[in-house]
Amino acid sequence: MTVAIEMGHTTSGAPAALDLEELLATRLLVQGNSGSGKSHLLRRLLEQSAPWVQQTIIDPEGDFVSLAERFGHLVIDAEAHTERGLQVAGERARMHRVSTVLNLEGLDAENQMRRAAAFLGGLFDAPRDHWYPMLVVVDEAQLFAPAVAGEVSDEARKLSLGAMTNLMCRGRKRGLAGVIATQRLAKLAKNVAAEASNFLMGRTFLDIDMARAADLLGMERRQAESFRDLERGQFMALGPALSRRPLGLRIGVTETSPRNATPRLMPLPEATLDDVRATILAAPPPEPVRPQRRAPSSPDLLGQLMAAKSAALEIRPDVAETPISAEELAERRMRVDRVLHALMAEPDAGFRVVGVLYQEFVVRCRIEGLGAAVPDLDDFRRMLIRARAGLGSDMTNDDGWQDVSVRASILPEDMQGVFMMIARAAKEGWPCPSNAAIARAYGSHSLRRAQRLLNYIEEQGLIVCQLDGAGRRIVTLVELAWATAPGDPNAEEVPAEQA
Repeated sequence: MTVAIEMGHTTSGAPAALDLEELLATRLLVQGNSGSGKSHLLRRLLEQSAPWVQQTIIDPEGDFVSLAERFGHLVIDAEAHTERGLQVAGERARMHRVSTVLNLEGLDAENQMRRAAAFLGGLFDAPRDHWYPMLVVVDEAQLFAPAVAGEVSDEARKLSLGAMTNLMCRGRKRGLAGVIATQRLAKLAKNVAAEASNFLMGRTFLDIDMARAADLLGMERRQAESFRDLERGQFMALGPALSRRPLGLRIGVTETSPRNATPRLMPLPEATLDDVRATILAAPPPEPVRPQRRAPSSPDLLGQLMAAKSAALEIRPDVAETPISAEELAERRMRVDRVLHALMAEPDAGFRVVGVLYQEFVVRCRIEGLGAAVPDLDDFRRMLIRARAGLGSDMTNDDGWQDVSVRASILPEDMQGVFMMIARAAKEGWPCPSNAAIARAYGSHSLRRAQRLLNYIEEQGLIVCQLDGAGRRIVTLVELAWATAPGDPNAEEVPAEQA
């Protein structure tokens, strides 16, 4: 059965139809600058196709929750559910063929990526018997499939990018038809954008974006500047579900409206400066105490945590904090160091993601009764650098070591531990660390990467590497005149004094 849904009118005034069956097989990419009408286009598509196909919308701003009242979509507030709960919800939505809106409003970027990935994973992993056709609309897709790494963790980015790649590359056989909208193609991962066969290109101003849009539509480069002249709601269409040749169209009206409407100018309220001064400059209300919830990383630690005394885990805001003496502070630091050393003693600890290590570190600290003294993530990163370099607190307090810390600060944070490990070996007169030891300190298995790290640090003017007659490596720290003893760069074992 062929279902043609009307998206609006072409520039000549004829109805602009979209073949829904063909769309399910070929997917759709929408591009346009902010304010070009992308969300209006998606809303029109969803409203027209709602009676014919199951839908789900990944909604980062809560714009599409208004579809629920008119078309019966189930709104899922992602902030109120865990990642596992959203994954199960995605599977059940496919099984019962219920259209849904995943509302990600109120979450930060990393949690939006994690929860969207979990929900998309549930849709993708549904049993074969429930692979019914489904339209999966992702607004602001560049947030979930970024072309380059941002400020979010690598783990969250990989989860989200993997889910979006599965949707666009492998989703067709499972009945999932991806419809993604982005402000700029340059911000969207190429593997995700390349799988779409239908395109709707709206207003854009940057030369690189106009050129890429023209290439996708098969237009000549001199025609690319026409994208600057498009009005809000006007798009150039191409694809088997739309038109075999570039076609200009204007999106029609919608039955529902977004919650976040376009701002309108309105007169300012009539109030004197004295009337509002006291209100605006009044003291802010006290901030509520919101303890962070960190999931344990393993069932064994969770069992230990549940078995610990509840009194040690209680948060008692009514009890005034007592000043901590220097002896108590030193003892806390020793206990935190012991926890970190026990964590790093595990065989695979050097190769695990920092975020996962931090979660397990927090759990271990709470088991030790250090809930109020747990370092934050930034402090933990610095502690981890020192631990991977084999540094103790006594060495970091050494005056001679301060010069090493200053020099290390010009390197990227993930390389500082490698430099400090080499500096420690040079200060103690130990053999130069092998490539395996350097890779382990960096959190990698690649011996070539270890050699590239040394080359990079040497290019920064911090060290000088040389080989003796036996092929053993010697590293000298510039200006400090510290030099390591000769060491085999291909050795697999870490010397006992450096372990």
